[in-house]
Amino acid sequence: MKQIFLLVIAALMTGSVSLFAQDRKDKAPVTYEELYDEPYSINKLFVAFQPMYGELFVTNINAGFGVEAIYFHKDKLDFRAHFRKTYTQEFYDFARDLASKNSDVDNRAEVFNYFELGGTYHIKDFEESSKTKMFLYKNSYKGNRWASRVPLSADIPCKVRKIYGARVGGIIWDSSTDLGRALEDQGLTNADLKSGDVALPTEHPNPDNNNQPEPLDVFTNVSSKGFYVGGSMSWIRNVAVSFDKFEEGVDDLILTTYLDILFSPTIGIDDIVYTDETNVTRTYSVAPVKTKTFGFRAGIDGRFNRTLSWAYGAEVGYRPSIDGSGFFAMLKISFPIYGTNLDYKVEAFGK
Repeated sequence: MKQIFLLVIAALMTGSVSLFAQDRKDKAPVTYEELYDEPYSINKLFVAFQPMYGELFVTNINAGFGVEAIYFHKDKLDFRAHFRKTYTQEFYDFARDLASKNSDVDNRAEVFNYFELGGTYHIKDFEESSKTKMFLYKNSYKGNRWASRVPLSADIPCKVRKIYGARVGGIIWDSSTDLGRALEDQGLTNADLKSGDVALPTEHPNPDNNNQPEPLDVFTNVSSKGFYVGGSMSWIRNVAVSFDKFEEGVDDLILTTYLDILFSPTIGIDDIVYTDETNVTRTYSVAPVKTKTFGFRAGIDGRFNRTLSWAYGAEVGYRPSIDGSGFFAMLKISFPIYGTNLDYKVEAFGK
């Protein structure tokens, strides 16, 4: 009986090994024809609309829309201009929304706005041999059949263009912020903000609750004007092949990673304007509030060399702002992107 049991176990193990050893029936070699492989023949101008970005910024969590433009000047420089802001107060300008509902001071809550303009000098722009992975796709794979299968892929030899760049540019942004939380993080209170010898109250009577005292919520606005310097590395592929029995394969990704040092010599915080219960209005200085003028960021940016396409980007770092409120992480999606090489000339011949 024991021998029969061991034979059964051995047979099952042999069957399992043979099952795992089986290859897919459609895993056969493919042939292809190169249509083009030109990483230097990319569009010169990309103009993108960003219908949605999201930013976890300690100064002010926000989300909204943006516009971005990138221009490549020959093989030496590229320039970038970027603007973004929130859609509305409720969607999604967190500090401004809180200020409109909870602030006990007279300061007007500012809309979040962000402007950036910069350029990259190509220190080294060269081409190397490489390869890219292309997935094999047929029109018959549409729908559930494509979703339920593990796609086959093929490694295709190609050229890759690499760019080592030096970046420089300017950044301007402004926003509302919860100053009370920043004071707490720095070990300060409202009493440290003064108008002459008069300190900003830490409490105020609430007329909706029989004038019972409650904490005085303080919101203000912060703005920053500065610049950045850093470095970047880009990988550009622009290759297309025609497979036998499969659809054409394309890899035209322009991928850039970067690391910047941020410096803002000018960080402005609006003084607090408060009208007390006796209808006396005073302006309280925010001079005791500490700011951080240096920061950094690391980011990634990807787009495709097409007339109409989409792109993505992400950043994380510490932005110059109120001390303790500079950390941020941002994700953005761009669609649509319009790309053009700005070449509209045609040859003309006389008859």
